[in-house]
Amino acid sequence: MDGIKEQLEQCNAGCSALSWKTEDGKHLWGRNFDYNRLAEGSMVTYVPCNTKYYTCGTSLEGNLVAESCRTAAYAAVGMGLMQVPSTPILYEGINEKGLMGGQLYYREFAHYAQTARANTCPLQPPFVVYHFLAQCATVEEVADRLEREFTLTAIPMFGTVPPLHWSFSDRTGESIVIEPDRDGVHIYRRTLGVMTNSPSYLWHRLNLLNYAGIRDLDYDGLELNGERLEQCFSGSGAQGMPGDWSSPSRFVRLAFLREHCVKGKSEEEGIAYMLHLFQSAAFPLGMVRVSDQGHVTQFDKDPIPFDYTVYTSAMCAESLRYYWTTYENQRVQFVDLHHLLAQDRPRQFELGRNADFLCLTEEK
Repeated sequence: MDGIKEQLEQCNAGCSALSWKTEDGKHLWGRNFDYNRLAEGSMVTYVPCNTKYYTCGTSLEGNLVAESCRTAAYAAVGMGLMQVPSTPILYEGINEKGLMGGQLYYREFAHYAQTARANTCPLQPPFVVYHFLAQCATVEEVADRLEREFTLTAIPMFGTVPPLHWSFSDRTGESIVIEPDRDGVHIYRRTLGVMTNSPSYLWHRLNLLNYAGIRDLDYDGLELNGERLEQCFSGSGAQGMPGDWSSPSRFVRLAFLREHCVKGKSEEEGIAYMLHLFQSAAFPLGMVRVSDQGHVTQFDKDPIPFDYTVYTSAMCAESLRYYWTTYENQRVQFVDLHHLLAQDRPRQFELGRNADFLCLTEEK
């Protein structure tokens, strides 16, 4: 049980999420996963359609809610766990209809109902990503089903209720944010396409006014007291952009990068460019020392006192490819959901976290 509980604590990771598109009309969504470890069992995970699962309770705890049983309409792939037999857990992913999305940490702000509303089914926060990828084709469907059919509930799973909020995007290019606050669950439509951590999406959006002078164009030279100081460096248009790794600062950086950076002409170029945007918000190992490492068990692999960007993922709604890099290995790896659809059993792929260098002078 300790191992499963620790794995669920991966839900408490930091992170930044971003939607984007390419010049040829491909729609992308991705995220940084920032934490101080990655638990045993976390892999790129494929879950086929027709998978039977529950939105509330687990077989390991013996508390499955019978009416929450569902059958997946769509296959999905993403980063996650298969350690809870009754329901897969995905941190983020993409389904066969091109719906993409993931969960991020919403510390001190997330608030869930104690019981399900009348005529709705309870939905535990760790199951949100997989459930909507298994059942919905668009962000419109996600918003509709959450409002009508389900209640996000504060039912503990192995003693913990992770504080989360969510972002989803699809082939229309629209990105939505879902936030469970004390005054209810808010579904923000047609967002800026950026999400980090606490505070709320509306707070981050309003905070951008503090950086209204940021632009992509360098400022000219400066004239003071009749003396002309000529421009001698580039990048002055972005002076004032925050450079730390706090959630507000990462939101500001990604919002302006998303607006101004050159989009890729194709999917491959778009993914490559998008990964550069995520690097601007990535946690370098050693710069974000955490005051509380959380509950460490024998299942942890070398926990360290720093949060860092364990991996970055990106996906394309049209090609159904799921790409990723890790902190140790910057080579871009991917799986193709199209090629997995014929498989009727779950499958997992190792992240490949060992450094991978290409030597061009090696003797043949």
